[in-house]
Amino acid sequence: MTIIIHKSLHFEGDIEAKMAPTNEKEGGFMMPHANSFGHTFRNYDAESERQESVENFYRKNHIHQSVDFVRKMREEYGKLKRVEMSIWECCELLNEVVDESDPDLDEPQIQHLLQTAEAIRKDYPNQDWLHLAGLIHDLGKVLLLPIFGELPQWAVVGDTFPVGCRFDESIVHHKYFMENSDYNNPAYNTKYGIYSEKYGLNNVLMSWGHDDYMYLVAKENKTTLPSAALFIIRYHSFYALHREGAYKHLMNDEDVENLKWLHIFNKYDLYSKSKVRVDVEKVKPYYLSLIEKYFPAKLKW
Repeated sequence: MTIIIHKSLHFEGDIEAKMAPTNEKEGGFMMPHANSFGHTFRNYDAESERQESVENFYRKNHIHQSVDFVRKMREEYGKLKRVEMSIWECCELLNEVVDESDPDLDEPQIQHLLQTAEAIRKDYPNQDWLHLAGLIHDLGKVLLLPIFGELPQWAVVGDTFPVGCRFDESIVHHKYFMENSDYNNPAYNTKYGIYSEKYGLNNVLMSWGHDDYMYLVAKENKTTLPSAALFIIRYHSFYALHREGAYKHLMNDEDVENLKWLHIFNKYDLYSKSKVRVDVEKVKPYYLSLIEKYFPAKLKW
């Protein structure tokens, strides 16, 4: 299902302007000048207490995320045999998770989910599926926990990108791809690699992590969320596409439509990060109602 985009919404040029750090209100949403460490958002070169660990994370990520690794992870985790639990139970598990790849925030992840969802809810009150996408987009980070195999951070978080074709230079810390086993493989290091024009992102292998995992969980558990929501879940960390415009040659027509919603979502995902916490118990009943609307009571993970 493709969501129809109403002409009253602003995209592409307007969206890019909205994403720039500013203190002016845009659609009711106040975007801050700086992140929790006093730097501009997604500044991977800023001298901060997290800069060194973030760069080391991307070195490992870029070395190990290969076609073979991604296929292995998708086969293993696509079985969904780890545990059965509800969406909200999974949200609560994120109290134990901090994302080492994020240069902007070191708060428990459940706060990021609620900050994102609540900011979207304020500006788009009638798009309840988008509120829920905000709540669940990072749930796949539970892969860091022992019950889910305790995968290393480089296999769970961080920016995502296609494997099986050339690594675009817009990907953060691109230099570390030179140590990836696919980098010099002629089958994988061309513009299209194993793909073709308008191949469809749904058919492209993405670097393995929480995005792809949560997408698999939602899809295989028969969610009734629209395709735009699934697109957001799977590609919200695909900054080379939605921030830099890379890899558009792989997109089909449905991808083009859904990307418009991802552009909207990204502003809230990035700029809602804050030290000001959401009252979980106050908003919980609303999100439980959305979960009941779009998901079964228990999911296979």
